[in-house]
Amino acid sequence: MTRLVLLLRRVRRTVLARRRPLAALCAALAVLAALQAVSPPPPPSRSVLVAANDLAGGEVLATADLTRADFTPDSVPSGVLTTEADALGRTTAAPVRAGEPLTDVRLMSGSLLAGYPGRVAAPVRVADPGSVALLRIGDRVDVLAADPQGRRDAVVVAHDAPVVALPRAAETALASGGLVVLAVHEETARAVAAASVSAYLSVTIRQ
Repeated sequence: MTRLVLLLRRVRRTVLARRRPLAALCAALAVLAALQAVSPPPPPSRSVLVAANDLAGGEVLATADLTRADFTPDSVPSGVLTTEADALGRTTAAPVRAGEPLTDVRLMSGSLLAGYPGRVAAPVRVADPGSVALLRIGDRVDVLAADPQGRRDAVVVAHDAPVVALPRAAETALASGGLVVLAVHEETARAVAAASVSAYLSVTIRQ
């Protein structure tokens, strides 16, 4: 019994000797608890399907091209895709930056190329946006490449190519001209891409 009394007295003296640091610690814990109690909850978020890396126009999406990111509900664009199944196998209608939400107007359905076996979807930037405004899905066009200096005659780089998509102007406002997506063979797509580097591209509508 004497040992117990001595032990209790020793504990009491230790507590009294450190009462100020202990009081300060208790006060800090109380303040922290109060702050947590009055802090607003984190804002709600929504998981959105986004591009995992920069994508060029005309790319067929694979699993490695897709990831997810959290957005506040008011920042999620309309038409955003919610599942990978909605995007896999579809083709980009225009370039997409890494982290950009994938929406229905950014992608073409794989069925757009179903009637054109052996072809790829090639986005073509036409110098005159007014001529693109005249086009409709299903039109067939020739793509002409003209020398900006006028030193050479314009040449046809794509012949009788069907129009499979016309991205909205609001989706392509960061670049000049108008964008049209054509179903062409791979060699034609390469010729159009090469011509777009140094020539003005235009289209003529065929019957």
